[in-house]
Amino acid sequence: MSSIFSRDNVLFLLAGMRTTIVIAASTILISLFFGTILGLVRNYDHGILGKLSAVYIETFRNTPLILWILAIRFLVPIPAFYSGILSMSVFTTAIMAEVVRGGLNSINKGQFEAAYSQGFGFFQTLRFIIIPQCFKNIVPSLLSQMITTVKDTSFLWAVAIEEFTGKGMILMGRFASSTQVFILFAFMAGMYFIINFTLSSIVRRQNTKGQNLKKPVLVEA
Repeated sequence: MSSIFSRDNVLFLLAGMRTTIVIAASTILISLFFGTILGLVRNYDHGILGKLSAVYIETFRNTPLILWILAIRFLVPIPAFYSGILSMSVFTTAIMAEVVRGGLNSINKGQFEAAYSQGFGFFQTLRFIIIPQCFKNIVPSLLSQMITTVKDTSFLWAVAIEEFTGKGMILMGRFASSTQVFILFAFMAGMYFIINFTLSSIVRRQNTKGQNLKKPVLVEA
């Protein structure tokens, strides 16, 4: 045990976890920004932009993430760390776009008419009325996607990006005992579990709050 969890090894793994968190957080922020734009365009633009956004979304949603990780790593001349963020972001943007579009479709279209009657324009209605409600409705889905994104960063070790799984694989090469390898695997799984279980708990709490808010309130006469 001491040989596995020596100070140097623990710091080595924690450096990988830091890389995982940075890549996942960057991916979520970037994909949420561009996914919101794509979701709005696909939902409300019925011209060429709407069709192009649909092509982008369907292309990435129906192809494996590892394909884009490999393609961007070996075809785009940028450092490995940034290729990881880019490949994760272009893929996750398509998922976020559909999440946002689902939130937009959950809002009663009569709110546009109500806003127009108060003198709001289309973009003002989106900015001040529709988008705030959309994001409130999709919080559980966004948190679920965050969990998926954290787990998906483990694919990056396939292109020699030293995130948490990549660091773990490097350490495994130093141990000959299957027991040592198993312990290291268990530790890595435990770390992923702690992060994702925490996020899952937040999702469940958010869902519970949403359900409680939707329950009818009985008022005695």
